[in-house]
Amino acid sequence: MATTTKIQPRVLVRATGGPRYAVALAVDALGTGLLRPFLLLYGVTVLDLSAPSTGIAMTAGIVVGLVCMPAVGRWLDRGARSTVVAASMLVRVVGVVLLLATPAGHVGPFAAAALFLGIGNQAWPAAHAALVATVTHGRERDAALAAGRALRNAGMGAGALVAAACLAGGTTALQILAAVTGLAYLVAATLAWSVHLHAPPNAAPGTRTDDGPAPRMRALLAANVIYAFCLNVPEIALPLVLVTQLHASPVWSAAILVANTVLVVILQVPVTVLLSRYPRRSVLALAGVLLTMSYLGFLAATSLGHGWGAPAVATVSVLCTLGEIVYAGSATALATALAPAHVLGRTLARFQLSTGFGLAVSPAAITALAPHGAAALWGSLAAATLLSAGAVAAEGGT
Repeated sequence: MATTTKIQPRVLVRATGGPRYAVALAVDALGTGLLRPFLLLYGVTVLDLSAPSTGIAMTAGIVVGLVCMPAVGRWLDRGARSTVVAASMLVRVVGVVLLLATPAGHVGPFAAAALFLGIGNQAWPAAHAALVATVTHGRERDAALAAGRALRNAGMGAGALVAAACLAGGTTALQILAAVTGLAYLVAATLAWSVHLHAPPNAAPGTRTDDGPAPRMRALLAANVIYAFCLNVPEIALPLVLVTQLHASPVWSAAILVANTVLVVILQVPVTVLLSRYPRRSVLALAGVLLTMSYLGFLAATSLGHGWGAPAVATVSVLCTLGEIVYAGSATALATALAPAHVLGRTLARFQLSTGFGLAVSPAAITALAPHGAAALWGSLAAATLLSAGAVAAEGGT
């Protein structure tokens, strides 16, 4: 059992990649928050595309982004670090330029824009984790990864709030938001590239050099697909349940999303550091238990009906967010700790592939289960998550 490490803010900034890189993360997150939640709206209102066509184009972008992950992993394993992070930002600049150049009614260029945006969004997490693993190690690395996630959530939340406030401006405002997003990505890419961080191939601090963890990685990757569903619960499952089953005001959904963002920003680092005294695998299993309890809580809350159902769902969502925080603070850290040094990039790419796959299939799974009732939705999520937590705990170690 490890002892808890006290992480000073200055040390945390250095461990995250330095002040310039921290600014790059914040600017990139702000740009993502400005556009990503409203990309569908941009296609429908600005480009006059049908909602199904817009949704298919966005899904295709995510899928192609996942297909590119093995190449990203090989690039990282050749020693590239800040270059890959900058590239993940620059490719989204290309996506925004294509988006602005798309004529109304033309789905092809919009699909190309969504493709480049998808590639950048999928490549960034693995590249960022590899960079952090290169400049630090051990529990300090875990805290740095948690700090990066908290900073990203804060930036995305701020960007989403700005974008929401600008929606009253109509199509012109959305076009301006897209342009500002492209500029933000360009600034972030320049700052990230200026760090000039390159790791010697086959040597990453704090990672293992043997191939023994490979079987345990397969179990982690399979479980991670189910764990990743929790990231879409506040954005998809809860609004769906609140509006269609409990007939509650959309204000409840918005409040839950805001609370989720605020809690992640405030608690991500302290909770990760607090739990650093325990093995990462045990902490990840704990996250599965917390998420399972929250899903069962949602099942009980929806049975209360219209009057008390919405407040009960909002209350249980705090437990779900805590499970998400524990999951996010341990899953990537565990994958990084298990990765042999010479395949760190490919390991992180496979981990992001499992996360991206879970995020890609969860909307379809959630919307398919919801019409069959609360028991089908929350019971299935609870059972699958608890099984995944059991599989993670059974491996032991790390």
